Amino acid sequence: MDVNLPAVVAEVQEQFLRYELAFVTNDIAALDELFWDDPRAVRFGAGENLYGHRAIAEFRGQRPPSDLARVLLRVEIATLGHDFAAISAEFRRTGSGQTGRQQQTWVRTEVGWRIVAAHVSLLAQHVDPSKLTNPIDLVQNVEARRPILDEGV
Repeated sequence: MDVNLPAVVAEVQEQFLRYELAFVTNDIAALDELFWDDPRAVRFGAGENLYGHRAIAEFRGQRPPSDLARVLLRVEIATLGHDFAAISAEFRRTGSGQTGRQQQTWVRTEVGWRIVAAHVSLLAQHVDPSKLTNPIDLVQNVEARRPILDEGV
């Protein structure tokens, strides 16, 4: 299998950057275009689980356009063959300072590269993102914060 062919990485990176621009400018039409138009598309967000392109589009149309601007802290692209890619990104929202991460699964379709599955999560304000590079540190952070997490804070 061909991994990270330069031409494929460049194609996917271009589409990812289109998505990122559409996200921070709340370009709903572009965001809708970049998701696979299929009932099997999935987007797990920070507070919602969305199944199907229609549900994803409805969510985008109703979401308040506040605190969308963000800085990408790290982006990892892995392409497998000519038609499949996974993108993982860490970000910090510029307004609130909230940090988070997202993963997107991209597939080349007959109409171009599309996101077939995505997952977005926000990190608790008190978790230092640099600690997340070591799984043992993450477990220690969670255990130390268990009373806070149990209270739903």
